[in-house]
Amino acid sequence: MCGISGIYSYNSGQPIREEILRAMTGVLAHRGPDDAGYFIDNKSPNPIGLGHRRLSVIDLQSGHQPMLNEDGSLAIVFNGEIYNYRELNDFLSSRGHDFKTRSDTETILHLYEEFGESCVDKLRGMFAFAIRDDRKNKVILARDRVGKKPLYYADTKGSLIFGSELKAVIEHPSVERELDCEALADYFTCQYIPSPKTIFRGVRKLPAGHILVASPEGILIRKYWDLDFGQTDERTESEWCDLLIEEFQKAVELRMISDVPLGAFLSGGLDSSAVVSQMTGLADRPVTTTTVGFSLEQYSETSEARELAGLLGTDHHESMITPDSAGVIEKLAWHFDEPFADSSAIPAFYVSQAARQFVKVALSGDGGDENFAGYRRYLFDAAENRVRAFLPEFIREPLFGVMAAIYPKADWLPQPLRAKSTLMNLSLDPASAYFNSVYGAVAQHRERILGKEFLASLNGYDPFDQFLRHYKSSGSGDPLSCAMYADIKTYLADDILTKVDRASMAVSLEVRSPLLDHKFMALAARIPSRLKLKGLQGKYIFRKAAESLLPRQVLDRPKRGFVIPISEWLRTDLKPMAREILFNFNGGADDGLVDGKYVDELWRGHQSGLSDFSRPLWTALIFRLWQRKFMHR
Repeated sequence: MCGISGIYSYNSGQPIREEILRAMTGVLAHRGPDDAGYFIDNKSPNPIGLGHRRLSVIDLQSGHQPMLNEDGSLAIVFNGEIYNYRELNDFLSSRGHDFKTRSDTETILHLYEEFGESCVDKLRGMFAFAIRDDRKNKVILARDRVGKKPLYYADTKGSLIFGSELKAVIEHPSVERELDCEALADYFTCQYIPSPKTIFRGVRKLPAGHILVASPEGILIRKYWDLDFGQTDERTESEWCDLLIEEFQKAVELRMISDVPLGAFLSGGLDSSAVVSQMTGLADRPVTTTTVGFSLEQYSETSEARELAGLLGTDHHESMITPDSAGVIEKLAWHFDEPFADSSAIPAFYVSQAARQFVKVALSGDGGDENFAGYRRYLFDAAENRVRAFLPEFIREPLFGVMAAIYPKADWLPQPLRAKSTLMNLSLDPASAYFNSVYGAVAQHRERILGKEFLASLNGYDPFDQFLRHYKSSGSGDPLSCAMYADIKTYLADDILTKVDRASMAVSLEVRSPLLDHKFMALAARIPSRLKLKGLQGKYIFRKAAESLLPRQVLDRPKRGFVIPISEWLRTDLKPMAREILFNFNGGADDGLVDGKYVDELWRGHQSGLSDFSRPLWTALIFRLWQRKFMHR
């Protein structure tokens, strides 16, 4: 795993300044502590500079980057792993290509020589890379299909500036740190900023499954891959199980290719347990597994993970997270670059840190919920849609809308909250209702937590609109498929995978996700939704397929999720730090972005113990902390 950066003067003629390129690359040192490299060509009419930081995993001796082809007409910087590179090398060798290294980076170079931009269609893995094609006078940026590896860019007066993290791009002096108002509204809705936006107006994320081509004619972006939920196949449950296990084993096996120590995260849940079980069957020695837990038992899965580790005979390691450990949010605020308020980033960091003591690569179970309807909200959504099918909109909207309005709030009890949310959802269309289920807990505070003048500047912008575009693009009319597709394009790409990438790269650990193999995902997309959510059972078909891998107690274990006790911590150990950040920001001066009076109202309500406002408070806290790190240097 690595960090890349670059400057391409596609239409400005500006020479590349080495000190700027080195500074951009230097802030990515945590992504690649093993090596650094630079390529600068100021003789070209369109000067270019490429920077690279390397975390050596494959071909430790000869994989130095930037890498050039034989005649120097191509140069590449690459972040990621190509799992089918050996198969591709055999094909390319048969076509006359001569390999100088055993690196998958060189595979991409030769593949580009053979297929041009469509080389991305042949790659099986996670990647973000930049190729300079001197003969055709262009630069190509590409990002993997699901968004496992990040890639940011800015277009500034004819220069393309790009990097693996936002901090690398804003290191360039021509990139301004002007807040994107819509992105801030997105953040106070979703707790993350959806692609292609970033918190800064002039910087964008290259969306997953897209390539960008820059040349003197300008910049073009196009999609090269997508999931299609509209083409389902009719097979027996047994046939689906056989196909899933076959593809799953291949995905795990490919991700076990490594020249350095390799292990896995183990939570005790279905997804990570299935990955570890499959690894155990393929490995010639005990698999190294790592888990983290909390002193509060209701939040911890250490006992379940320990039990399975014993059954599988893994080399298991545990680490405990205590409330004072949450002080790591100062560090994480720097690593995430943008406001990012998914509090599970804390355990993600600690499990990565624990694993890094023993391995350099870890496999994870990410992706199972999105592929097979594993989240509880899918169950609620399906039940609500059955009611919608029974009652027409002209009855539902007024009936349930009024009931939701008069239903009493009870922020301290989960069931009344869900009941009120359900009544509201039943008055809405399926897309709006699902959006409310996922983001409503924070979004309901957005109109009051943001300053009035700031809200006015949005000119009616609604964060729901972007979600709706994805919801309508699944290729299916089935609401469950629409919801899963939207989650894959938003929550998975910009929350889950961002969290995993930044938390693991903070400690220079590579994380691989077999359940997000694009061929496995394409197979899962063809399975009818009735086999993913069957009755009250989410992940039904994957759970059934995993019967050949796991004991019954794991298969029957309810989903717990990666939840941390933020609500309790904000009233106890984190209280002094949170209060200082929230209420002493900028010397107490009002910047017009966050309504301090409303935040104080939430704070007092939360501290009383009668309400749980931890999510909007945590969202505001992380934003203020981010401002300190990136806006007030």
